[in-house]
Amino acid sequence: MSETPIIQCWNLTKTYREGRSSLTVFSGVDLSVAQGETMAIIGTSGSGKTTLLNMLGGLDRPSDGEVLIGGEDIHGMKERHRCRFRNSALGFVYQFHHLLPEFTALDNVALPAALGQRSLRESRDRARHLLERVGLGERLTHKPSALSGGERQRVAIARALVNEPRCVLMDEPTGNLDDDTGEQIQALIRELNEQVASAFVVVTHDPELAGTMGRVCRLEHGGLTPVADT
Repeated sequence: MSETPIIQCWNLTKTYREGRSSLTVFSGVDLSVAQGETMAIIGTSGSGKTTLLNMLGGLDRPSDGEVLIGGEDIHGMKERHRCRFRNSALGFVYQFHHLLPEFTALDNVALPAALGQRSLRESRDRARHLLERVGLGERLTHKPSALSGGERQRVAIARALVNEPRCVLMDEPTGNLDDDTGEQIQALIRELNEQVASAFVVVTHDPELAGTMGRVCRLEHGGLTPVADT
């Protein structure tokens, strides 16, 4: 595994202010994620895990601190540049898959590649390959409404990987799945991490999923602390 940091952040702080009141969700968070590393972020509901993940991905701005993706300051970019950079450098998987209901599985996966200025043919070829890789080669033309919850999440994972991102950020990827389907998604994440160079950072309440990651950190009392190497 390369030791080149894919994600680095220093002194990351998020404070919400309303009038004279303020609430600091976390403060002074430092983190480094290496190429190919797998990491889980755990913590109680409301501790700020999703907020932290969104800041690492450039979806939300910190009140203080810095986030570098591959050495580039993602929050220092202009909005258009940040959107393009995020599309190429990062993949996202959410608890609710956020697939486009009018698109087939193939077109949902191909969309980020097409937005990244790949040809439609190349985008679809890449999407087809990834859907076959996650066991959905027979579901290419199915729309999300015709897929099970586990199948929709597999489509979302394929979509996150289509641009060969440096890191995939996952927010509760097994949160809405039954135990058996959740275990299948866990196994898929492990398998894909072994096959691709992408790092995986996963926010989860699931101790079994966290236990499959190479590193576990807990977000609590406004700080991020290591739990254990697994």
